Amino acid sequence: MNQTRAEICLPSRKIPDDIAFFTKVLKMRMDMIYPADNPQVAVFSGHGVRLRLDAQAAEPPGTLRILTDDPDSFAEGQRELTAPNGTRIVIDELNPPLVLPETEHAFVVRRLADQAPWIIGRAGMQYRDLIPSRLGGSIIASHIRIPDGGPVPDMVHYHKVGFQLIFCYRGWVDVLYEDQGDVIRLHAGDCFIQPPEIRHRVMYASDNIEVIEIGVPAEHITEIDHEMELPNGVINPDREWQGQKFVNNKAADAMWQPFRIPGFTCRDTTIAENTKGVAGVQVVRPNGKAAPWTTHDSDILFSFVMEGGMTLEGEGKEPCALTAGDAFVIPPGMATRYADPTDDLEILEVSLPGVFETTLKGQGA
Repeated sequence: MNQTRAEICLPSRKIPDDIAFFTKVLKMRMDMIYPADNPQVAVFSGHGVRLRLDAQAAEPPGTLRILTDDPDSFAEGQRELTAPNGTRIVIDELNPPLVLPETEHAFVVRRLADQAPWIIGRAGMQYRDLIPSRLGGSIIASHIRIPDGGPVPDMVHYHKVGFQLIFCYRGWVDVLYEDQGDVIRLHAGDCFIQPPEIRHRVMYASDNIEVIEIGVPAEHITEIDHEMELPNGVINPDREWQGQKFVNNKAADAMWQPFRIPGFTCRDTTIAENTKGVAGVQVVRPNGKAAPWTTHDSDILFSFVMEGGMTLEGEGKEPCALTAGDAFVIPPGMATRYADPTDDLEILEVSLPGVFETTLKGQGA
C-alpha cells in the first residue's frame, strides 16, 4: 500500500537545542534524526502536525499555534515562546468561550431595490447582507440564495454560535441534522433553529431556493466534522445543545394569535420556548385594523418583509416605503409605527431576547 506524509519544514540553528525544546517544552515526539554523528535534520510530530527541522533549510522560522483545553498547564503557562530555531510559539485555548459583543443600537433599513451585492460564500451559496453595520458585531442577518437547484456541495459541519435561525423564504431545501433522523425538507414558510454546535449538512435544494439566516454573534466559527456521518442513526428531539433544542417549525401547522402590536396577528415558531428565552421568532400579518405608535425594550429587533408592503414610520425619521425583500432594525426605545400595510403583508420578526416588553405610545413610562 502506498503511503503519503506531509511535513512542515523549518530551519534549525542547532539541532540538539531544538530537540530539547520541541520534546520537553512542546511535548512533541521525535520521529527521526540523521546523521547520528552530527545531526542536521530532526522530525517531530504531535498536536496534529509533523515538523521537519533542517540545519540547511532556507525557510523563515514561522509561527506555530498550539491549541489546548488547558493552556495554563502547557509550557508552564507561557502563552508565547520562541524556539531555539526562531519559530514563534503561541499557546491558545482550544475552545475559547463565545464572546457576545455589546450591541451598537441603530435604526437600519436595507432595501432590496438598493441592489446590495450578492457575495459568493460557503458551498457556492450567494449571500446578501441585511445589516451592514452588524450592530457592532452582535448579529449577522443574511439573505441567501442558490439559483440552480440540485445537490449542494456541503460537508458535515457545525457553528460556534449563541443563536442561529434558518428561515425558508422561497423554494425548499433538504438538510440532515445530528440526532434528528433522516433528511428533513424545509419548505417556504418553515424554519429551523440550529442549536450551538449541532452537526448538519445541506443535501439538496430546489431551483431558486432562498433562505434568511440569522447568526449571533456576527463573526462565528464554522468547523468541519470529518468524523461524523449523517444521518447518525439517532432520533432524540429532546436533546439540548448548550440549553437549546433543535426546532423544525412548519408553516402548515401554524396557529395564529394576536401580535404584540395591535392591528396584527402572528404565528409563534416556539423558538423562544426551545431556546429558553435566548431568541424569539414570529411571522406577522395585518388584521385590517390601524396600528398604533409603539416602543420596545428588546436588545435586538430585526424584521424582514417577506410579502406585500407597508410604510415604516419612525420618530425623527422620514417614512420608509417597504416591499418584499426589505429588512429593518428598530433600536430599543425608538417610537415607530407600521402604517398602511397591504392585505398580503407578511413579516419575519426576530428578537433577542425572546421575551420583551412593547409599550403603546401614550401608555406606560
